[in-house]
Amino acid sequence: MNTGVRITAYAAALAVTFGVAYGVGTATDPVVAEKPPPAQHEKEHGAGGEAGAEEADRSADAATAKLPAGGLQISDGGYSLALEKSAIKAGARTELKFSIKDEHDRNLTSYEREHEKELHFIVASRDLTVFRHLHPERAADGVWSIPVELPEAGDYRVFADFTPGGAAEGSGVEGGAAEEGGAHGEGGHAAAATNLTLGADLAVSGPYEPSALPPVRATAEVDGYQVALDGALTPGKASDVKLTVSKDGKPVTNLQPYLGAYGHLVALRAGDLAYLHVHPDGRSGATVSFGAKAPSDGAYRLFFDFRHDGKVRTAAFTVRAGGH
Repeated sequence: MNTGVRITAYAAALAVTFGVAYGVGTATDPVVAEKPPPAQHEKEHGAGGEAGAEEADRSADAATAKLPAGGLQISDGGYSLALEKSAIKAGARTELKFSIKDEHDRNLTSYEREHEKELHFIVASRDLTVFRHLHPERAADGVWSIPVELPEAGDYRVFADFTPGGAAEGSGVEGGAAEEGGAHGEGGHAAAATNLTLGADLAVSGPYEPSALPPVRATAEVDGYQVALDGALTPGKASDVKLTVSKDGKPVTNLQPYLGAYGHLVALRAGDLAYLHVHPDGRSGATVSFGAKAPSDGAYRLFFDFRHDGKVRTAAFTVRAGGH
């Protein structure tokens, strides 16, 4: 590209990007793009097939397509993400602190635990080349903190994926809104156990040279492991995505649980960093399956976290929703 540009502490925000898990490994390429919300007559393949059920499915699809994508708002459902620092320096280890504020500007201190954590924190560069999936510590006063060291200067986006506490037992989000990366139902009452994903901009100063979005590929390599992607994202509709892990040409059939699952998948839409955090539908041998719903057409970056031999690694893919 051109000569490096110096980004200062208050650099302007760029377009959207994805991330790579912090402290766990290096992400590799593949991204799948999707297309805008589904057209008039999209059908769900449900069991049954009665006209009434099909009509209900179509209505549900249409409603989902209209929902805002996760991570695009700093405030939602009566809660706001408050970063103590909006700018840090590239290559320098920095304590990043933040809090979730309620509608009365008080720090939230009660959370539902999801996948063994109260909150999942994602940091991604807007060119989708740097990604960190972090798990900060929360103090008694509701302030979260995590040390970060981001290698490249540029504009970044941070995401807080959480469910406020206070919901009745058994109303959890596992398999529901949480699997859709914060795409929650209409109304968004703060008192309900609705999964939320809030986003905020973070400027990282230093010499900057933007990178192009990695090309679309169906395989990725990280630390000697090969990961194959099977499936495609369909805008506004649930899609099956399968990821198969192998090493030295042999399938890795003894993947280890990580945060209560055999894999985690984060999808970020290029351009605005719309966010989806999905968890597996199941595992068969070396293959982990996910059900994901893309909010629109476009290019996406997928980040797949898996654990083997005691270490978490991240394989990254570029994809295009709808296969175009």
